[in-house]
Amino acid sequence: MTQRAFIFDMDGTIVDNMSFHVKSWLEFFQRRGHVVDADEFFRNTAGRQGHEIMSTYFGKPLTKEESAALDFEKEELYREMYAPHLAPTTGFVDFITRAKAAGIKLAVATAAPNENIDFTLDGLDLRKEFNAIAGAADVARGKPNPDVFLLAAERTGTLPAHSIVFEDAPLGVEAARRAGMRAVVLTTTLPAEAFKEFDNVIAVVRDFSELDVEELFASATN
Repeated sequence: MTQRAFIFDMDGTIVDNMSFHVKSWLEFFQRRGHVVDADEFFRNTAGRQGHEIMSTYFGKPLTKEESAALDFEKEELYREMYAPHLAPTTGFVDFITRAKAAGIKLAVATAAPNENIDFTLDGLDLRKEFNAIAGAADVARGKPNPDVFLLAAERTGTLPAHSIVFEDAPLGVEAARRAGMRAVVLTTTLPAEAFKEFDNVIAVVRDFSELDVEELFASATN
């Protein structure tokens, strides 16, 4: 039987938390005298790694040490804001339970640093549910580059054509497209219209409660 995999972006997908990420970024930049538009910021950065975002908005390259220190400060601010609200997206736990029963491999592919992966997956006691995890520390480039999705598929032993990505951001859907993967979009942060130009999207949903495991793979092969 062909090995199949579901690959989940983490922030905005496994957890409905992107508003807290944006708030923490805005606070981070405000402390340094930068005024950033929230909607524009999300559309241009969701899925990119912290050092890529900072270099863009500061307008200059940062040393590895500078980037690491700033990234830690920003993510610590995010975890402080979101900790009281930490919860899986509606229907997620039931959905992955059904997927595992169907023999589907599960992976996380995220632009988040290890500290945020630990915060989310261990905080929700979900780490044990996944066959593979790939994060910012594992790849040099963030989305829309396909690296993190390809690595996640490789770690599950699944071909890209048999992997379905779950995403909430256009840059992530584009990364899936470049990886040769179909995508399911969750509208936790942006409306369906934001994804209308992508030909690799097979479903657009608010949460996981309305998804059928086998129907997704049937859609992916049509």
